[in-house]
Amino acid sequence: MQVSDSDILLAIRQGNERVFETVFRKHYQALCNYSCNILKDMDDAEEIVQGVFLKFWEQRQEIEITVSLKSYLYRAVHNTCLNRIKHLKVQEVYRQHVGDFIENTFDSATDLLDKNELEIRIAEALEKLPEQCRLIFKMSRFEELKYQEIANQLGLSIKTVENQIGKALKIMRTELADYLPLLLFWAIFN
Repeated sequence: MQVSDSDILLAIRQGNERVFETVFRKHYQALCNYSCNILKDMDDAEEIVQGVFLKFWEQRQEIEITVSLKSYLYRAVHNTCLNRIKHLKVQEVYRQHVGDFIENTFDSATDLLDKNELEIRIAEALEKLPEQCRLIFKMSRFEELKYQEIANQLGLSIKTVENQIGKALKIMRTELADYLPLLLFWAIFN
């Protein structure tokens, strides 16, 4: 007897882990292969698919599926892969800008030490942010997502996103106070 998608979704919405596991096992490998075709990396592909299933389970009561469950899962994996590619491109552009800035700004061996110290201080400052605050800050600054997009993706209110960005900027300013004039110069002239 064939069980309908609506019956499966109802069982999952009610917290039936056995049905969820069955759906996971049925679609996992095919979704990983699909994701790998997009990302060209099986580790990233598996991470994407696991994340999609995790989000599906966590938001099972709110998710509205208007297509087949299989179509929904493929679309979710596809969109998440595209977001990952966009994120990686933004990170690369950011690294390139920072690298170019640092390369053009620091010439001598002493300046090179300052450059390395600055990179370390930026990384340390980011690590000092609380996890959710860091995630929201990176989504805003590195992935260039709007506050509404961040709120939607994380299931938060826009006000929470705004508060977390404000908190992140305050901590970053405090942690990078010694380098603030240099960072401002870079931000204004680049």
